[in-house]
Amino acid sequence: MSEWQVVPLAAEQVRGMSECHIACWRESYAGLVPQHVLDAFDLDRRAQAWERIRVEYPGRIVVAVHDDGTVIGFASSGPPRDESPVAERELSALYVRAAYYGTGVAQELMARVLSPDADTALWVFEENPRAQAFYRKYGFELDGERRAEAFTPAIQVRMVRRAPTR
Repeated sequence: MSEWQVVPLAAEQVRGMSECHIACWRESYAGLVPQHVLDAFDLDRRAQAWERIRVEYPGRIVVAVHDDGTVIGFASSGPPRDESPVAERELSALYVRAAYYGTGVAQELMARVLSPDADTALWVFEENPRAQAFYRKYGFELDGERRAEAFTPAIQVRMVRRAPTR
């Protein structure tokens, strides 16, 4: 039996998820994102933002919660946010604490947020080959689109997963 469970985000988990989000950025993006951006994360502001999203879009966010109550990962998906979408759905977030890489947490989160019968797109840092390799395992492929990330000078690339044809 696993030492975590994946559940829909509840109000009492928002702060823990926000702590997880900040920690994941700091673990994953050091050297890719300017240090002052990583240092500037404010837990209270991040928690307020996630609470607004949780209330406005119920059921879109799932969290992996360790048996001790600690949020160790989360994922979110929904309608695409791109101006000219190329897929019916967008994987807008997938984060797992580094200590849980390779344990199945990310796979369980993906299983909960990916729709098997819908094309899905996501944006990932261009200089993050580990994440791109992970997404390829789920059928995502680069489609050639690039953009600057909203909060950093880093470049993101789009990956798309086509639903199997029936």
